[in-house]
Amino acid sequence: MIRPARPDDRAFVIATAQRLAAFGPPSWRTPAEIVGAEAQTLRGFFDGLAEHSALLVAESDDGDRQGFVYLEPTHDYFTREEHGHVGILAVAERAGGQGVGGALLRASEEWARQRGYRRLTLNVFAGNRDARAVYEHLGFTPETLRYIKLL
Repeated sequence: MIRPARPDDRAFVIATAQRLAAFGPPSWRTPAEIVGAEAQTLRGFFDGLAEHSALLVAESDDGDRQGFVYLEPTHDYFTREEHGHVGILAVAERAGGQGVGGALLRASEEWARQRGYRRLTLNVFAGNRDARAVYEHLGFTPETLRYIKLL
């Protein structure tokens, strides 16, 4: 089941966000940097600072929380059209490989459709091959590649 987050989901969501640094970040990004930024965004949501955003939680029939997705509106760089964006997606380690990520993405698509968006975007670290395979299996297509040079 996918449902909107409740205040009592806060600890689970922040703890599950710790996994975000485990999936192929580039060597110049520290786990603390990645998890810290994501946790700050999530705390902002729970503190009411993320207007128009949504946080959905996946849970099993027995109430075990299995993952979450943070959704936000953004604008296309080229057309300025507003669309939905998957800001954060994380699945608990015990729920990995069970279709939880796919269920969260399908719920994300529905969230975007309900708002009249024609697009749903997300970002993924280039080295996170497992996530990229899931995204492509669900119909997401790579659009741009961001390059960085450390100075």
